[in-house]
Amino acid sequence: MNTLPAIELCGVTKTFGSVIANKDVNLDVRHGEILAILGENGSGKTTLMNMISGIYYPDEGKIFIDGEEVVIKSPKDAFAHGIGMIHQHFKLVDLFTATENIILGIKDEKYNLKQAAESVKALCDRYGFELDPKKKIYEMAVSEKQTVEIIKVLYRGAEILILDEPTAVLTPQETRKLFDVLRKMRDDGKSIIIITHKLHEVLAISDRVAILRKGEHVATVDTATTSEAELTELMVGKKVSLNIDRTEPRDATPRLFVEGLNCLGHDGVKVLDNVSFTALGGEILGIAGIAGSGQRELLEAIAGLQHIESGTITYRSPEDGEDTDLRDKTPLEIRELGVRLSFVPEDRLGMGLVGDMDIVDNMMLRSYSYGKSFFLDRDPPKHLAEDIIAHLEVVTPSAATPVRRLSGGNVQKVLVGREISSAPTVLMAAYPVRGLDINSSYLIYNLLNAQKEKGVAVIFVGEDLDVLLELCDRILVIGSGRVTGIVDARTSTKEEIGLLMTKGGSDDGE
Repeated sequence: MNTLPAIELCGVTKTFGSVIANKDVNLDVRHGEILAILGENGSGKTTLMNMISGIYYPDEGKIFIDGEEVVIKSPKDAFAHGIGMIHQHFKLVDLFTATENIILGIKDEKYNLKQAAESVKALCDRYGFELDPKKKIYEMAVSEKQTVEIIKVLYRGAEILILDEPTAVLTPQETRKLFDVLRKMRDDGKSIIIITHKLHEVLAISDRVAILRKGEHVATVDTATTSEAELTELMVGKKVSLNIDRTEPRDATPRLFVEGLNCLGHDGVKVLDNVSFTALGGEILGIAGIAGSGQRELLEAIAGLQHIESGTITYRSPEDGEDTDLRDKTPLEIRELGVRLSFVPEDRLGMGLVGDMDIVDNMMLRSYSYGKSFFLDRDPPKHLAEDIIAHLEVVTPSAATPVRRLSGGNVQKVLVGREISSAPTVLMAAYPVRGLDINSSYLIYNLLNAQKEKGVAVIFVGEDLDVLLELCDRILVIGSGRVTGIVDARTSTKEEIGLLMTKGGSDDGE
């Protein structure tokens, strides 16, 4: 058995101008182990992995593979040393099949698709992947695309695999399947590095955990002997309460009525089927469901972004109690009423923010239409940007930094902070903590609770059932576009919600 580390970093440092991304990092990964890399947003996790995979080159320090110093200046160099990285944003050609994507760019590969497909199937069978080699990328779910990316690096002979936030857009069932595959790969002698913010996943899948704080490696601990509380304290540098302070709703009044809502998708298939519920001001209504069950379409229908076949959406003003049919309104008119949608998409930059604009300009995107003259006043959006940076602890050189240069989690804080700061009366927050570290997640939970205290009707779409049960007052469960139940979060259980998520029935909304 090889006792030398599969990969070892010694004194690795990387800076971008005046920003120190990584400073004097020393860590190692053993053969046949899963090492989790943990740290707050902007702590340098992805930058460190990008140096191992050849995207960045260290300013200082050395990298060793099996005890021998190596120089990695490109992804091609990384592959030559058996290193492959699976990024958050997949690098696939949609019109190609899985096999075509897997062999694409291999210089010495003979273009024998049948033989390549057989090799791909053999890899799938060896590790337990579920993948059709002939299926085209555009026909695939997110988990299938991720499988193609993993098979792609295995096909090239990778012995060291780096996965950046691999579960960020997976369902709990898909996550369990992925972890089963990773364990088989570990048992086969592969070295796996996984970046994730989800502490329960770290404890479930890893053998050791390396913690980064502000670009520095502060500790590596054995998973079997640590806890969520210890890991959080190492990440943040102080004790963090892992309890959500849920208050009882006060003067909860109806704010939004959804009755018999039906919507069709682009392919003509019904994505919302007779959905009915009422959202109350002064409460947090959670929405639970397996990914793709209609959560997104529901929020977009309320925000005026989804065509409605039938049904009604009625907004009741907190000022005068007047009812307004939102079906008659444009998305901008709905926003002006105070109904705000903060959706954290899989592509944060593509759908939520403009990457080449700085933080101030991204604040202005929501307010430019209110300008009184040809020239825009940059002071209010600048103050808002600085306020969000301070309160949500956004790691950035300044408010003038293009958001593309921020880490994924910090981009998300800007996106969520902009909507919460707009004084909504109905706030729809979809996956607001997706990809955020534990400290940042609790900042967002506290902000949502603060909106509830102000009498805002908060609709929260989440992936973590533990959080939904701890944060929300009621939980609406949706399955295959139908409401399968609305439960009291204080008395319900994960098991009850899990059964409703897979039920696909049609209980009436409350």
